Amino acid sequence: QLQVVESGGGLVQPGGSLRLSCAASGFTFNNYNIGWFRQAPGKEREGVSCASGYGGHRNYADSVKGRFTISRDDAKNTVTLQMNRLKPEDTAVYYCAADVSGRGFCSTYSHEYAYWGQGTQVTVSS
Repeated sequence: QLQVVESGGGLVQPGGSLRLSCAASGFTFNNYNIGWFRQAPGKEREGVSCASGYGGHRNYADSVKGRFTISRDDAKNTVTLQMNRLKPEDTAVYYCAADVSGRGFCSTYSHEYAYWGQGTQVTVSS
């Protein structure tokens, strides 16, 4: 059964850091793209970052460029999102998702991702 599970959310002060992890199972992890998305209360879901299964392609939303770093460990079937210099506007539920279509370069378009985790809350507040 294909599954992705997020962990690592929490409460952090502005300027702080958090690391989110996405653990995947049930599919050949290194073949497929993994994306991170977030949704704040009253707002639409937003693509944050993604990591392609091939070629090392990475993509970031403009709002997180230079602050967030996505990485994948195919041996452990995990993708991590290192979030630095966090801001209150980064507060949201963060979701990990898998695109198992065999697509090449990843994107942060949510419709390309068929499998989603339950989400983990990130709150940035003093």
